[in-house]
Amino acid sequence: MEADSSQLAEATAGHNLEVGEEGRDPESNTLQQPLLKRNRTLSSNPLALVGAKISHIESLDYEINENDLFKHDWRSRSKVQVLQYIFWKWTLAFLVGLLTGLVATFINLAVENIAGYKILAAVRFIENKRYLTGLVYFTGANLLLTLFASVLCVCFAPTAAGPGIPEIKAYLNGVDTPNMFGVTTLIVKIFGSIGAVSAGLDLGKEGPLVHIGSCIASLLGQGGPDNYRLKWRWLRYFNNDRDRRDIITCGASSGVCAAFRSPVGGVLFALEEVATWWRSALLWRTFFSTAVVVVILRTFIEICNSGKCGLFGKGGLIMFDVSDVVVTYHVMDVIPITIIGILGGILGSLYNYLLHKVLVVYNLINQKGRIHKLLLALTVSIFTSVCLYCLPFLAKCQPCDPSVQEICPTNSRSGNFKQFNCPDGHYNDLATLLFTTNDDAVRNIFSSNALKEFQPASLLIFFVLYCILGLFTFGIAVPSGLFLPIILMGSAYGRLLGIAMGSYTKIDQGLYAVLGAASLMAGSMRMTVSLCVIFLELTNNLLLLPITMIVLLISKTVGDSFNPSIYEIILDLKGLPFLDANPEPWMRNLTVAELADAKPPVVTLCGVEKVSRIVEVLENTTHNGFPVVDEGVVALTGLATGATELHGLILRAHLVQVLKKKWFLPEKRRTEEWEVREKFDWVELAERDGTIEEVAVTRNEMEMYVDLHPLTNTTPYTVVESMSVAKAMVLFRQVGLRHMLILPKYQAAGVPPVVGILTRQDLRAHNILLAFPHVQGSKSREKKH
Repeated sequence: MEADSSQLAEATAGHNLEVGEEGRDPESNTLQQPLLKRNRTLSSNPLALVGAKISHIESLDYEINENDLFKHDWRSRSKVQVLQYIFWKWTLAFLVGLLTGLVATFINLAVENIAGYKILAAVRFIENKRYLTGLVYFTGANLLLTLFASVLCVCFAPTAAGPGIPEIKAYLNGVDTPNMFGVTTLIVKIFGSIGAVSAGLDLGKEGPLVHIGSCIASLLGQGGPDNYRLKWRWLRYFNNDRDRRDIITCGASSGVCAAFRSPVGGVLFALEEVATWWRSALLWRTFFSTAVVVVILRTFIEICNSGKCGLFGKGGLIMFDVSDVVVTYHVMDVIPITIIGILGGILGSLYNYLLHKVLVVYNLINQKGRIHKLLLALTVSIFTSVCLYCLPFLAKCQPCDPSVQEICPTNSRSGNFKQFNCPDGHYNDLATLLFTTNDDAVRNIFSSNALKEFQPASLLIFFVLYCILGLFTFGIAVPSGLFLPIILMGSAYGRLLGIAMGSYTKIDQGLYAVLGAASLMAGSMRMTVSLCVIFLELTNNLLLLPITMIVLLISKTVGDSFNPSIYEIILDLKGLPFLDANPEPWMRNLTVAELADAKPPVVTLCGVEKVSRIVEVLENTTHNGFPVVDEGVVALTGLATGATELHGLILRAHLVQVLKKKWFLPEKRRTEEWEVREKFDWVELAERDGTIEEVAVTRNEMEMYVDLHPLTNTTPYTVVESMSVAKAMVLFRQVGLRHMLILPKYQAAGVPPVVGILTRQDLRAHNILLAFPHVQGSKSREKKH
């Protein structure tokens, strides 16, 4: 009986419940007075904006369904079968890492070569003083690449737009985000990322790689696309929500590792930011997957170092090595480090606030149709291209420093001293940052041991531009990541602070850029441990650990005092029913019984139920679970005869399969165990295919019976009606439930065995406040105490 359905709101419309002061147990209210007056029923809207489309949202069945079939299957498994199951789990983890590494290599090679040849062609126009022609070519090439990426997303897979990390986070939290892991989404994500990043847009491929890794994992776990699934017996054992969740967690870790070449950081990212549920066995498998990714990337780097990968430069795949810098600390360095942390928290929260406003406007534009989506993406592309091409002309040409070992100036694709429009022996520092790929821009701004390489004016222009582009690029209909834009913004103000400190600090300007990038990411994304490890593996300098930790802790603390993380903001905008780790303080003043009272009466089924009753319940409700209750059972010694028994909970999907297979009885009786095993299989029951609309039941069959006992989960999670909502929400989230039964506090004749049932939507703060608008008033009273 899942309450995440729009029909619930319709079925209970106008059903107002008022709680009066009379007849109320004073022990149930710590405030000795009615906590509130309800002005409406507890209802919710299961529709969410996923991929700029309105989609129906359901929850996932992560709970083990311990019915008779499951118990028999578990008892009958031999040691060989258990070992085969474990072997296949590790095999899938290996394949996830292998394929993610290969796809990441392909994306990097394609981006570096497409963007590289585009930039080289534009440089030739500049060398020949054909500036206008160069602008038209540069803008036109970027426009075509953006159009390619945007058309793929708009026309074939709307869910491929954006980073995909919020949706993955919601999925691992228990939300079935529609169409997020299909083969079409995977293909569009790969080629759309290539087009969007090659177009020079202010976005990265890190978020899309996380989504790509998750898509690969999902497709492997279910045996391929829906229409072409492999039907191997052992592969079918993974076609359930619980095992699929574990495999997708491996895919998310592999995606982060492929993006940053950070195996440990990838595991910690999944643990800290993405996954809601974790265990030690999953830790080992995710680490194994990321290790495979690193081996694949390392192999291709060795191949590319020999010049067999076109313009793919040495040390690519986002490796910002600053290991040659000797990091020394001074007591006074605590001041700039603290300033960077505070700035990161303030700017990160400000960035989240402004991006939220922009995304609200973009949602309104995107809802107008495909043409508006395409025009928005193309407009951003033209603006970005004009800025990247024209702004370097504002910078003054700098003479090359003869003490620097790197070639200066250079007009090749990579290098820290781009000649651009400058005479021989001079370079344009702003062109070094703007007229290149985003990966090379980060590598350049992280460069160390060159104190006067970048002028403050150029860094300021770079920072302001990328703040603007970061706000207006994210949200267009192309695959996009947030990591790289935030790194670029943070590194700019970090390097500016390093220049301002001058001789007052011993920390290199390049390291200030690293700290600035870390601070802004912590201020916006609110990650600490995983982010620290990712930056250490990125920069290959363990000496940065202490100051990086301090910066991250300060930035996250400051940012948390203003607003949520950027991913939580996106989850809220998309309407995904994500359950936070921490309940609201006022939830302690509300019991689950009060939530149950605000809902329609619970729908129950008998252990041996009539077919017509099952069809009626399935057609008239959208609940996904129903308590199974037996009345008049033979009670134990000492109890009254004719007791009522709560046998368990049965899922809608299992009821539909019963009707599909016509497992009917002519008389009302209990079935034998062998009768069930002849008709059903535990692996088959783990699948969730079919709807009641696909089932045809004749009039004669309507009068027959179904024994629900063998298919019922006899060990559902239950709570007592006096439990607080805060405690129930923590249990619901940590265990990964879809349904939670509420049992009465007192057992007596005439008392139903089930008071109500709670689902994800019932425990969301927003939905509770709709039913209990005055409950927030307890916040102020709680703070006083």
